[in-house]
Amino acid sequence: MNLPNRLTIIRIIMIPVIVLIYLFPYAQFGINVQSFDVGFVSISLVNIIVLGLFILTSFTDFLDGYIARSQNMITTFGKFADPIADKLLVNTMFILFAAQGVIPVVPVLIMIARDTIVDGCRMIASSNGTVVAAGYLGKVKTVSQMLAIILILLNNLPFELYRFPVSDLVLWFAAIVSFVSGVSYFNQMKEYIFESK
Repeated sequence: MNLPNRLTIIRIIMIPVIVLIYLFPYAQFGINVQSFDVGFVSISLVNIIVLGLFILTSFTDFLDGYIARSQNMITTFGKFADPIADKLLVNTMFILFAAQGVIPVVPVLIMIARDTIVDGCRMIASSNGTVVAAGYLGKVKTVSQMLAIILILLNNLPFELYRFPVSDLVLWFAAIVSFVSGVSYFNQMKEYIFESK
């Protein structure tokens, strides 16, 4: 197994680690989690640790793709596992936030539904010998999702100091772009989806 594939596997393994750290019942075990105050905004040490792990794990996505392309190490496993690892990481973070009541569930449902529909479209396209490349909107979606996750973990700092809900705006922007890009993918593939043999 080559280095890019190992990095992809590490990214997948890190997801349950992040979940455990974020959801662990520290108080039940008598563990006092430290918080840091920035003005009137408090950030838990747990959030800081999860943020560090999220950024590190996200960086492995860039790294494995760069290595695979530059060293000609692209494999079938990589093509299969890499996008799954990306979506697992991002969607897991949003599900955690929604489960804890940090964010509303509706944008999360939109983004997960979009990923499910796009994956279905890609499967149909692949069965017809067509490869659907990631579009511009898909890249905007990914960047906005990652930015939203970072801001949510930072409790919207530094913008919260000015009572400006940037994390909420970026979250809903990511959901809207997800919806629009999903519609775009569907329109590209509808000839295959509705064809009858």
